[in-house]
Amino acid sequence: MEIYNAIRSQILQKLGIDLSKDLFYHSPQHTIDVALQAERIARMELIETPEEFFLLKVASLYHDSGFLSTYTEHEAAGCILAKKDLPRFGLNRTQVDIICRLIMATKIPQTPRTRLEEIICDADLDYLGKDDFPEISNNLFLELKGRRLVETKNEWNSIQIKFFHQHHYFTKTNKELRQPQKLHHLEMIESSLSR
Repeated sequence: MEIYNAIRSQILQKLGIDLSKDLFYHSPQHTIDVALQAERIARMELIETPEEFFLLKVASLYHDSGFLSTYTEHEAAGCILAKKDLPRFGLNRTQVDIICRLIMATKIPQTPRTRLEEIICDADLDYLGKDDFPEISNNLFLELKGRRLVETKNEWNSIQIKFFHQHHYFTKTNKELRQPQKLHHLEMIESSLSR
């Protein structure tokens, strides 16, 4: 726990200071939320070994750290940073490799191959089925608009609809807890486009 807290403190400080302030979605708050959701899902999915729990939580903290250096291929950049940072906290190569596989599993389209990878993927996109979805979705719209990757709200809603249809939760926990609300959000977006 002490090592985790030290890692958490260091990476959140780095994100807080060095992340571009126009990352309205990929912010330190998103990282904190993903780590919390990963922990919640892991408990509900009965991940019991302290080692797995630890690696999942560390991977959650690093999953978007690549945004410190690049907007595209940020998962690979996050792995490079994890490989540089984590041995200083006593993590061995096997542990860092697992963390990197967890980070890479969050790349869209998500392709998890293990239970831990499924959990981090669901934690990363947990917001799709949460009450604060409209606010978080708008933050992502503003971030993408600032990078000229999307121009109008209608264009953004069309992208979201396509994404919603391609996305699915992997864990039993999120299928039960988030999927119904996610479908409600999809209906809201679709009705806003048809007006």
